[in-house]
Amino acid sequence: MVLKDIVAISGEPGLFRFIAQGKNSIIVEHLETKKRSSAYGSAKVSSLEDIAVFTGEEDVPLGKVFDKIYEKADGGMVIDPKSDGEKLKSWFGEILPDYSRDKVYVSDIKKIALWYNLLHKLNLLVKDEPEAEVKDEPEEKSEPEAPPVAAKKKSPKKPKAE
Repeated sequence: MVLKDIVAISGEPGLFRFIAQGKNSIIVEHLETKKRSSAYGSAKVSSLEDIAVFTGEEDVPLGKVFDKIYEKADGGMVIDPKSDGEKLKSWFGEILPDYSRDKVYVSDIKKIALWYNLLHKLNLLVKDEPEAEVKDEPEEKSEPEAPPVAAKKKSPKKPKAE
């Protein structure tokens, strides 16, 4: 999923869209209420693009986790984040079987489910473009472009008579 410009602010409910960089803060817009506010340097702001889930081998970016949830839920909403902790762990284990049970807490799973449902409700779950498609387009244009037709050609200089 493309999570660029979507941020979570510690201590603030919901998700925000990054709008602009101020002198000592950033300007954000709440995704649900559309209210704009400032997040100062003392606030812990995390881009969803930078968040990853601990697994046994390597960390999985949140965007890839959302992709797996989307596939598992057939593009629909998911489990209620207020569900029982064991139920949430079981659901998340189906999504990401090798997630680290020691490092990923129930509160983390609740946030992931809450954020996923919020982004789904607002139609912000945008799939990443496959890299192969992006790379194929420039390769098709292998021939250099011809010069403009309207360009004048210089006439050859005539030798001076001696």
